Amino acid sequence: MTVESPTPAHVDLALEGLHCAACVGRTEQALAAVPGVARATVNLATERAAVDFDPDRASVPLLVRAVAEAGYGAEPVAGAGPRPAGRDPLVPRMIVAVALSLPVVLLSMLPPLQFPGWGWPVGALATPVALWCAWPFHRAAWAALRHRTASMDTLISLGVLAAWASSTAALVLTDAASMPMHLSLTARGETGALTYEVAAVVTALLLVGRVLELRARRRAGDAVRALGELSAPDAVLVRPAGDLVVPAAALAVGDRIRVRPGERVAVDGRVVAGASSLDQALLTGESAPVDVGPGDEVPGGALNTTGTLVVEALRVGADSAAARIARLVEQAQTEKASAQRLADRVAGVFVPIVLVIAAATCGVWLAAGATWSEALAPAVAVLVVACPCALGLAVPAALLVATGRGAQLGILLRGAPSLERAERVDAVVLDKTGTVTEGRMELAAVHPAPGEDPDVALRLAAAVERGSEHPVGRAIAAAVEDAPAASGFAARPGVGAEADVEGRRVVVGRPERLAAEGLPLGPELEAAAAHEAAEGRALAAVAWDGRVRALVSTADRIRPTSAAAVTALRALGLEPVLLTGDGAAAAGVVARAVGIERVIADVLPEDKAAEVARLQAEGHAVAVVGDGLNDAPALARADLGVAMGSGADAAQAAADVTLVRADLIAAADAVRLARRTMATIRGNLAWAFGYNVVLIPLAALGFLNPILSGLAMAASSLFVLGNSLRLRRFRPL
Repeated sequence: MTVESPTPAHVDLALEGLHCAACVGRTEQALAAVPGVARATVNLATERAAVDFDPDRASVPLLVRAVAEAGYGAEPVAGAGPRPAGRDPLVPRMIVAVALSLPVVLLSMLPPLQFPGWGWPVGALATPVALWCAWPFHRAAWAALRHRTASMDTLISLGVLAAWASSTAALVLTDAASMPMHLSLTARGETGALTYEVAAVVTALLLVGRVLELRARRRAGDAVRALGELSAPDAVLVRPAGDLVVPAAALAVGDRIRVRPGERVAVDGRVVAGASSLDQALLTGESAPVDVGPGDEVPGGALNTTGTLVVEALRVGADSAAARIARLVEQAQTEKASAQRLADRVAGVFVPIVLVIAAATCGVWLAAGATWSEALAPAVAVLVVACPCALGLAVPAALLVATGRGAQLGILLRGAPSLERAERVDAVVLDKTGTVTEGRMELAAVHPAPGEDPDVALRLAAAVERGSEHPVGRAIAAAVEDAPAASGFAARPGVGAEADVEGRRVVVGRPERLAAEGLPLGPELEAAAAHEAAEGRALAAVAWDGRVRALVSTADRIRPTSAAAVTALRALGLEPVLLTGDGAAAAGVVARAVGIERVIADVLPEDKAAEVARLQAEGHAVAVVGDGLNDAPALARADLGVAMGSGADAAQAAADVTLVRADLIAAADAVRLARRTMATIRGNLAWAFGYNVVLIPLAALGFLNPILSGLAMAASSLFVLGNSLRLRRFRPL
């Protein structure tokens, strides 16, 4: 008997108390240690943990407890993106620290202000700063110590307490209260026995830096948060007894809702009454409103701008477009880049190494004959200047901004690995139908036989094809608004269809099949057919009373932006390749129209993945852009799969990038955004590593005052966040 494995469960946890990459590593280790956890990923920028677990062995309360035992807070959440902005509890402590530190610095650094016994009021002012204002650092350090680990808070707490405790001891046990002190930008040389200004100012600077960092992180998540707010909380349910306002979560498929101007559509649905223009910018990146009327499908989250609509629900709740987009963006932020994994490994050993360096610094200075205060200053500077916070933010901050900005532009990135792959591609394989073209046939030309009226032939053909499911038939029917009524309709499989229209038995079908039944085209129409076939167009012959009266050609219209998109892809260094199951003639016409030189035609759906593998064997890193169900294997086989949002769900599920807008030029934007983001990540990491490599030795050698160390540390995190926020200015082509 086979025992089925339980379906894995997933939970997102909102975390509290994370400040650096070491915090991230410890939280991930705590979650991974819970039996039954298959994967745990923590994001410092969003303060979220994504956990996959076996529900038979683990539970959400167990995961929350594991995080708490590691010294952090956690609670399960629903939805995407960073939590809503709230009041920062550090602000009151920051205000007190800044207010009390100012007189401490003035008295400690300016000899003219130092009256007899000046050290006592300085100690009184600095003590609440070092103990109460810095309490969040001390509390986090103690929690880490209880779990036999260390974090950035450990470094800060040790530095502040060492400066405060040594000053208090000197104040009580010596005559330091009246000793003169002076300003020094380094930790070298005798400045005095009291270092209260270090404890106070470092605390104030780090609190200011942390508050600014939190606000910058919230700015980084603004776009993602906006996605989470797209769904309308309420909707007006249309009932026979009268309209009723209900929660959007209570709607079911088939319900009809009324959407007034200024309201968001609460469901994915179809318009059954009314006409209006919808603003879909936050969903698709398309700035121009889209006109809709009866029969048109509308996405949930779109903003109604003018008329009132009645919409029938097709997809509700978590299945709606807005919810799916938000979910994809959220999932993207849980994936880690290889650079982030390297940073996490470094952060895991970074804090213990800094503690050793600080202790060694103090010991070496004491051995060299320095006084306790002289040896303590560079050791404190080492503790304070070290900044794994910037290391932890380097990748997730950039990823947070990039995924949010991409979503605003209708580009959904599945995470850092997708960005890395997008940056490497040098060839792009484009599906033809629905990707380069619109995937919808339209009338191209009508060629009448000698003596026939083309308008009459088209009207009769449209009457026969009214209600047709065949793409060519639908294109013919759509070309005539006032087609006459038809009766006696009969489908002829493999040939076409026929019906009685205005007293004639009209047949519309494939020219070669009609010719086999004794209805040839004739010399003039044969020449027209040859020309149209060379242009890659689909043909239908129209016949009645025993003779072919006209030849109708239809074509799949090329998207207006496809040629510009191919040019943009070439400018990025990508070689475009057209891959299609259509014949060489049709494929060649489209390729020439948009500027593609390499064409692979007549490819069966199951062979598309093999063609991608052949390009990879030639040494190419291949991106595939497609929209259909038959593109899914090729998308999965590619180095980077890009699915057009108008396409099949299977294609989107197999893709690394989903383009919400059915616009090929967005594929070029996706590659540009990926390259810009990876450049930002590399810049962030270079700063985070280089900062510590340069400043820790300077601090140990006494060239850096602890106050300047605190300022540098706060600035390093803000630099990483500011550099990441520049991605918000990314502009599409």
